[in-house]
Amino acid sequence: MAAIRAALVKIETKFVPFLPKTVQKVWNADAGPKTVHFWAPTFKWGLVIAGFADTFRPVEKLSLSQSIALAATGTIWARYSLVIIPKNWNLFSVNVFVALTGYYQLSRIYNYRSSLKKTESK
Repeated sequence: MAAIRAALVKIETKFVPFLPKTVQKVWNADAGPKTVHFWAPTFKWGLVIAGFADTFRPVEKLSLSQSIALAATGTIWARYSLVIIPKNWNLFSVNVFVALTGYYQLSRIYNYRSSLKKTESK
């Protein structure tokens, strides 16, 4: 992580003054690439990718507790990201998608278990 920070400092001193004002504004934002407020949610997108990959997994292999955890933490942190200062829209968006993937997997698990109950009762 220190290497990434060092690279960002070099980039900033050499190239940022030549960038358009809108890009400079993003670069220097309170939750911009120079802060942990940017990088933590950026790496969290890996959870969204993993959740999306699970949509191709057989439903009987899905974890109920993992799906509950993803849905709950995504919901809680999405709310929290709008309360903290600075507002972190990157954190908000990643947590909305984490929650959505969790809720989607929960719906798949629920539908699967409901269909099992129906077939067992017949």
